[in-house]
Amino acid sequence: MELPIIRSVQTLTKKVDNDKKALLMRRTKSIVGNTFYYVLLFSLSFVFVYPLLYMISQSFMRPADVADATVQWLPKVLTFQNYVEAFKSINYWNGLLNSMWISFGSAILQIISCSFIGYGFARYKFPLKGLWLALLVFTFLVPPQTIVVPLYIFFSDLGWINTLFPFIFPALFGFGLKGALFVLIFIQFYLNLPKVLEEAAKIDGAGPFRTYWTIMFPLAKPAMVVVFLFSVVWNWNDVFQPNMYLLVPDYFNLAQNLSTFNGNANAQGVNQMQQMVSASDAFGLTPTLLNQIMAAVMLTILPIVILYLFVQRAFVEGIERSGISGE
Repeated sequence: MELPIIRSVQTLTKKVDNDKKALLMRRTKSIVGNTFYYVLLFSLSFVFVYPLLYMISQSFMRPADVADATVQWLPKVLTFQNYVEAFKSINYWNGLLNSMWISFGSAILQIISCSFIGYGFARYKFPLKGLWLALLVFTFLVPPQTIVVPLYIFFSDLGWINTLFPFIFPALFGFGLKGALFVLIFIQFYLNLPKVLEEAAKIDGAGPFRTYWTIMFPLAKPAMVVVFLFSVVWNWNDVFQPNMYLLVPDYFNLAQNLSTFNGNANAQGVNQMQQMVSASDAFGLTPTLLNQIMAAVMLTILPIVILYLFVQRAFVEGIERSGISGE
């Protein structure tokens, strides 16, 4: 009787040992996998965060700290004078107002127009639909630089140079900056919505436009957030089109003022460098206005960073909810 009991105990002991080894192996794999995952995530994050940290660090330095090779991240003396000078030089409030009119105005109008166009492509059949869709994609592929001359002549004949109309009216009709891409986003979103919603609205007596405006358009909030954020950021950072249509400094946006300030700062930096180097015997001292340029850049991107902090949750939810399956 004792022998079978001993064998049972040995078998049970081996099973427990094997289970412990398997558990230890799984934990080891989990720790190694998580370590690799976080190292990779941190590395990729650092690539994107590094420029921002560099700008913040440089923006609080004096010219001597920027030129000093011994100063890397932390300035010897923390100064806010760079932001004061940059704020005045880029005419911040006027540029901010112009940027907001162009960016937010275009974004709102593109949401309305591109959503309407996208719904038509997604839900209705009409003659030459495939051709019109191909032309829509073609307008997205054509670089805007290739149509600069006819666009400028067109808006000049209308008397819209040095006004916001070249940015507002194209957005009103579904064009504007990246308008074709936004139409495609809405097309994909509406294709994924179930058709029973429209059928139910039709039974209740709603027409096509009422069905779109009261039922389908409100459901497109996830796509609206995505389009709104993309449109605001791209219009905010755009310099090419404003340089074509806005030729008077009073109408410049922040991006234009920043590019102008960059050139002036470099010229001033050369003069300042000559004066300081001639008055100093310090080896390797190369004073520039890089600190003021970085401060101006931070002031320019600050509204976009604040906007993203408020809408990033809705933006992520919009990306996730855009995959609703239809019928």
